[in-house]
Amino acid sequence: MNTPLTPDQLEDALRAIGAERYHNLHPFHKLLHSGQCSRGQVQAWALNRYYYQCGIPRKDCSLMANMEQKSMRIEWRQRYFDHDGLGEDEGGIERWLRLTGALGLDRDYVISTRGILPATRHAVDAYIHFVRDKPLLEGIASSLTELFAPAIHAERISGMLEHYDFVDDSMVGYFRERLSQAPRDVEFALSYVRQQAVTVPQQQAVLNALRFKTDVLWAQLDALYFAYVAPGMIPPGAFIPD
Repeated sequence: MNTPLTPDQLEDALRAIGAERYHNLHPFHKLLHSGQCSRGQVQAWALNRYYYQCGIPRKDCSLMANMEQKSMRIEWRQRYFDHDGLGEDEGGIERWLRLTGALGLDRDYVISTRGILPATRHAVDAYIHFVRDKPLLEGIASSLTELFAPAIHAERISGMLEHYDFVDDSMVGYFRERLSQAPRDVEFALSYVRQQAVTVPQQQAVLNALRFKTDVLWAQLDALYFAYVAPGMIPPGAFIPD
């Protein structure tokens, strides 16, 4: 890239990353959404994904700490409330715990994160550290996987309800909420990146930030597949399905 992209060209490049690298393409998700996972494999996915869910508000706090303008912090803080809850809204983390509980996982065990895969912990922690340590523009750009999230949530809702007799409508509340939350969130983040990434180095940085985030999501599914599908090598201390 020798000359800067226009904002529309930059957005097209960001969307192309999702089309090539978003984790809806991962073999584990294809198994999950098509009903080919066992109940134990679904439990392992929900348990490990909990660590990512509870990492999101930590990430958002780190990002807001890098925002000097009050108006930006006010805009971004709704993301934090969406996950940790506010007032009568229980928040996304609590909705995820309802899912893991309905799958038969002990609440205290899930919250302790004792049974998650080492790769899950390392991937999520790397994302939090990335947002904390990188320039604000790159931290915001890394959130743009939300461009692609509504499609995967819709696919997950229909696929899991259709294929698993142990999943009912009350268990997919988290995904239903994200159908409206993610588009709202991405509107601000995408507008910011389009406006602020104007030089070639800035545009390369935001594209790399989004690639990094897709790697974080993909790595978690790699670990799940390796441990619970093939070759089925569960590391010491990790969750073992019944």
